[in-house]
Amino acid sequence: MQGKKGTSKKFIIFIITALLIVGGSVSAFVLLNVSEKQKYFLAEKNSFEVIGEQFEKRFEPELNWQEKVKESPTESSFELSATYNDPAANATPFGPAQIINNSTLTINNSLDRKEKKMATEISGAFGGITIDGLNLYLTSEKFLVELPFLKELLQIKEGDIGKLLHEVDPEIYTGKEKVDFDTFFSGSKVLSEDDLDYLKKEYAEMIYDKLPDDAFKATEEAVEVNSKSIDAEKLTFHLTEKQVKDLLTSTMEKMKDDKRLKEIIREQIAIQSLGAGVSTSNIAPALESDIDGMMEEFDASLDTAIKELESFQIPDGFTSTIWVNDDLIVKRDFSVKMGPSKDELVTLEIKGTQMLGETKQTFDYTIGDIENDSSMTITGDLSWKNKKADDSIKLAAADFELAYEGTSTLEDGKREFERLFSFKTGPDQGELNWSGNASYKEDEMNSEHTFAVQIPGMPEDMLSLHVAKDAKLIKQVEIPEDPEVKDIGSMKVNEITQYFQMEVAPQFQQWLMGIMASGGNLNGL
Repeated sequence: MQGKKGTSKKFIIFIITALLIVGGSVSAFVLLNVSEKQKYFLAEKNSFEVIGEQFEKRFEPELNWQEKVKESPTESSFELSATYNDPAANATPFGPAQIINNSTLTINNSLDRKEKKMATEISGAFGGITIDGLNLYLTSEKFLVELPFLKELLQIKEGDIGKLLHEVDPEIYTGKEKVDFDTFFSGSKVLSEDDLDYLKKEYAEMIYDKLPDDAFKATEEAVEVNSKSIDAEKLTFHLTEKQVKDLLTSTMEKMKDDKRLKEIIREQIAIQSLGAGVSTSNIAPALESDIDGMMEEFDASLDTAIKELESFQIPDGFTSTIWVNDDLIVKRDFSVKMGPSKDELVTLEIKGTQMLGETKQTFDYTIGDIENDSSMTITGDLSWKNKKADDSIKLAAADFELAYEGTSTLEDGKREFERLFSFKTGPDQGELNWSGNASYKEDEMNSEHTFAVQIPGMPEDMLSLHVAKDAKLIKQVEIPEDPEVKDIGSMKVNEITQYFQMEVAPQFQQWLMGIMASGGNLNGL
């Protein structure tokens, strides 16, 4: 009985997810025709795009700078420090306050995405002890590490990683795996463009085409949003229980026989196991066997879902109603009730209103089983006018509440902001205050951020973290040419172990003892 109940819960989650996909994801494939079916999905698409446009307007300097980083070499410097103001701790000469308040971490990073070069220098001061001389270098072919106590750099080439992984864990890695260093510069995508296009065409478009035109009805109706009456077009999307089951069954039947889909799923499982950037063309037998088992479970779960769907209860079918004004959604009412039997029905409702204006966006939604008081509310009031932002968002459910309040100004490329995140759960509560400023120019940017935690019983501003960033465009990234290296990738695991035990560890100890004797300056030898 326990196993059957677990299966039912998974099945309900699967059905709800599928219904939400039906109700929203296919809107990207609507042509500029004005049938009621197309009006429905165009309203979804237009509303989503307005949100994206407002985000771009608000963060134009930040987005422009990110584009420059993609196109030009940049040098960035991060300095992290903290402040600890506990009076009791300050009473101790060598307590945590003395260490924290006298510690900094600095990271200088140079990056050229086009030439595929990166150089990172890490240094810090910790309670009066200074550490520097740690440098990392990455190209499309090799990774180099420079340590302050070693004369040679440690090196591993892209082509040697598979062999090294096999030596470390021969059951998982075959030795033929390849790590693509290029992904560190171009970014890695979970799905390729070809795979995304395939899924959109074969599933999203298929679902859209299968939705009957007569499932959509349009009428005119006035609705109240933010205490204001609005004339809207009411678009109702309704599927009967049989139509929902037919659509889900045909989709799952297609998934069962879809070899390309299974290849995509297999590839994603392998990536999750091996890590992004690792080629999955050659997989060790042990991992291959695990993936085979997961794919068999996937096929079995589809068979089970198709069979259980026959007796599954969706008594009222699926209904999603939106009210549209000026091609944008102003009100939504989504409802579906389902379960393995009439006595185990679960209700999911999404009801609320929204206004997506040029300078102000508001939303007020309730999500869950509203009739049985098992739901959460999410409300928001976002304002962006004359380069000034004033925002508040709140999520509440039972005795839990998560809230955000933020203000910012943008003038001549300089942004000043203060953002407050707070939570309440029963008697417990706390706040995180994030304040700072950022300035953007043609070839450089600077920013300062302060994060402060506030919890009842803790002195105000007892602990805060400070982050300062300076970045600028540069001509090129400097990588050491022909340095003296220890090629770790060409060594056996036992050789690596011996090297670290016999050479690295003694030099580290000598360096550390030398610095202790000289008063706390851990520089390279």
